[in-house]
Amino acid sequence: MYVVVATVGRASLTRRTIDLLERQTRRPDRVIVVSVSPQDVEGVAESSVQPEIVFAGRGLCRQRNAALDMIGDAAAFVTFFDDDFVPAPDYLEMVERVFESDPAIVGITGDLLADGINSSGLSVEAALAIVAARAASPDSQADPQADPALRDRQALYGCNMAIRLSAATGLRFDEALPLYGWQEDIDFTTQIGRRGRLVSSASITGVHMGVRSGRTPGKKLGYSQIANIVYLKRKGTMQPRLGERLMTANVIANLVRSLWPEAHVDRRGRLWGNVLAFADLTRGKLDPRKIERM
Repeated sequence: MYVVVATVGRASLTRRTIDLLERQTRRPDRVIVVSVSPQDVEGVAESSVQPEIVFAGRGLCRQRNAALDMIGDAAAFVTFFDDDFVPAPDYLEMVERVFESDPAIVGITGDLLADGINSSGLSVEAALAIVAARAASPDSQADPQADPALRDRQALYGCNMAIRLSAATGLRFDEALPLYGWQEDIDFTTQIGRRGRLVSSASITGVHMGVRSGRTPGKKLGYSQIANIVYLKRKGTMQPRLGERLMTANVIANLVRSLWPEAHVDRRGRLWGNVLAFADLTRGKLDPRKIERM
C-alpha cells in the first residue's frame, strides 16, 4: 500500500499530516510526497514515516502523475491524500480489506466526518478530535465484506481516494487541468470506473480540513469552474447533468455572495473568473490552461 501526497506552499501542515500516518494500524509501505520546490517540503523528509520527496512541475495533476510514473507497477494499491486530510487510524487497513474482499473493486473513497472546505477550514487538532469521537462511537467497527454502507459510486473524491493500480494502466491525471486541477478527480476516476467498481464506505473515514492557504486564487478558480466542466463534458468524463448543476450552483453562489462575501472566499474574484470563462466560451477560445497565464 503506497500513499501519495501532493503539496505546494504548506510545508508545516504537510509535515503534521504526514506524521499522522505513523498512527495507521496498517502502515504504508511507502509514502511519496510530491512538491515543486524544497521550500514547499522543508522539514517533511525528517518525518518519522520517512517519506520520499519528489519534485515536479506545479499543478496537482502533474504532481500526482510524477508519483505514478515513479511507482510504475511496484504497488498493488495507491492511496492519494490531500495535504490537509486526516485519515482515521484504520483507514489504510480498511481500504486494503475492502480491495481484497472483491477483485472487481478498482477505487475507494472514504466517508468524510467533516469537510472544512465548506467553512473557513479546520485545524489539525479539530480534525483529530472529530476522528477520535467517531472511533469512540459504538457503530464505528464494521466488516466491509458485509457492510451495507459499501456504496457504489460513479467517481471518487480527490481529497482521499485509493485505486487498484492495475486498473489505472495507461491512465494519468489530465494535465490540461492545471494548478488546483479542479474536478481532476471526477475525470480520472470516471475512467478507472469503466474498468471496475468504485465504492465508498462508512468503515473508511477521515476529515478534510479544507485549509485555505496555497489554493488557487479566486479569479483563476472562477475560470476553472466553467472551463474545466466544459472541457470534461466534451471529453466525456463529466456527466452533463452533473456538470450543469455544478456550474449553475457555483455561478449563483458567486453572484449572490459577492454582495456580502465570506471572509475566507474571494467571491468577486471567482465571479469575474466565471465572466471571463463565459466570454471565452462564446468566442470559441475557452481553455482550462489559460489560468496559468493569468
